[in-house]
Amino acid sequence: MEAGVFRARKVEGMSTRPAPGAGVPAIDSAALAGYDRRSAIDAVKLRIGLAISLGLLKPGERLPDQQEVALGLSVSPITARRALASLAEQGVVVRRRGRGGGTFVADEPPHRVLQELAASPAESQAAHRLVDRRLLFECAVTHYAAVNATAEQLEELGRLTAEMAASTNWSDYHQADERFHRLVAAASGLGTAVEAYNETLTELYAYFIPYPIALLHQSNQDHIALVASLQAGDVAAAVEVSRRHVDVLHRTMFMGLAGGTSAPE
Repeated sequence: MEAGVFRARKVEGMSTRPAPGAGVPAIDSAALAGYDRRSAIDAVKLRIGLAISLGLLKPGERLPDQQEVALGLSVSPITARRALASLAEQGVVVRRRGRGGGTFVADEPPHRVLQELAASPAESQAAHRLVDRRLLFECAVTHYAAVNATAEQLEELGRLTAEMAASTNWSDYHQADERFHRLVAAASGLGTAVEAYNETLTELYAYFIPYPIALLHQSNQDHIALVASLQAGDVAAAVEVSRRHVDVLHRTMFMGLAGGTSAPE
């Protein structure tokens, strides 16, 4: 399980993005290459290292505990443990014991090591293609969810938006976010098409990197608006919310970082 090719692994993750105008710093296209040539451990290191390089994880910031990192990045606990141990050996993170301990971003992560956690423009292109594929699926499942969702499903979707709003770190948010989008798809009643949607979601979220919780809370406003449209049975409004929610990934999340435009956090 540790040595699988990263793109071949079905890594499930978060569906979220910063709100329009709340972009992230640009980064050279090299920072998004090589996912497909890395072991599962190295892929986790890259995702955390990229978040640090972008300033999404700040010096001194505490990471969620090992189990939560595993859940947040949709990898096994042993993969998360070994990746964090390797990053600690390289000085990218530090581990502290005792009360108030945990794993923290180093005050001065070695620039050379962060540069090594880099990669090919081909992966950025692949991610953009996945965004487009998901966009088609998202609009379809949302359309039929507005028609077919049950009262129980709508209630659970509302509960999940509240859970995301109450999340205090990217891992907790990620887990609730994934359940939210998969439930919207299930509520569509589109049968095997839901399986195809879930497969695309899984592939796309293999590119997820940690994001500041404030940006994720902004993204949750889309979820809240979507639930309101679904409750009203407003197909057009629901589809438009979903279209915007996915389309913005081209410009604001990690897929848009290569060659993107700098924007303040």
